[in-house]
Amino acid sequence: MTSTSKPEALVLIPGLMSDTAVWRAQIDALQSILPIVVIDHGERDSLNAMAQHVLEQAPAYFALAGHSMGGRVAMEVMRQAGSRVTHLALIDTACRAIANPEADAKEREIRFGFLDLAQKHGLERMARHWVQNMVHPDRLQDEVLIKSITAMFARQSIAKYSAQINALLHRPDAFSLLSSIRCPTLVMCGREDASTTLAVHEEMMTALPNASLVIVEHCGHMSMLEQPNGVTRAMVQWLAK
Repeated sequence: MTSTSKPEALVLIPGLMSDTAVWRAQIDALQSILPIVVIDHGERDSLNAMAQHVLEQAPAYFALAGHSMGGRVAMEVMRQAGSRVTHLALIDTACRAIANPEADAKEREIRFGFLDLAQKHGLERMARHWVQNMVHPDRLQDEVLIKSITAMFARQSIAKYSAQINALLHRPDAFSLLSSIRCPTLVMCGREDASTTLAVHEEMMTALPNASLVIVEHCGHMSMLEQPNGVTRAMVQWLAK
């Protein structure tokens, strides 16, 4: 699953409740290399539907980067039309389905707990709780960073959050797909990402034939915002391959 064509654009897929703001530093740096397309998932409630939307928005051949849930969407794009993707970046993400009923019950409790909090107190307040395990502990007192994340959530809607929860709870397993992905692939992870750990990314590396692993130091799950310069440098090198 590879393309010998040159990319006509760089397509960026945000993660849970994220928008263009999460990619701002990368857009500013990379738009001189390729036109940029940032995906808005709307209220689509499955990774399959999100991937179809990406393919509708993308040109014939494109480089593709996905963060967190967006990385899972990127893998579904590869499943549906991998020959159109010239370069793939999987950032702070994972590829496995929910392992068992016990894990499913635990994840549902957590995700619906956040949904209940959002319904009662608003998305911004919910995001204040959500972000506690999503950035490097040293950055929790960085009000500029934290506000940028909570404001991004507040710009979305509870309907969108509910749809994205559904998509994640019904995610397919994509591990077996990885061995067929032969385009230059960047696997990138914050060293202290507690949500999708370094071990998860190392496992993906074992299956990807043409991948490089970049570990972003002093960084949690929101790597493009926490360490924008390091992420951008890695993406420049990836696009040059």
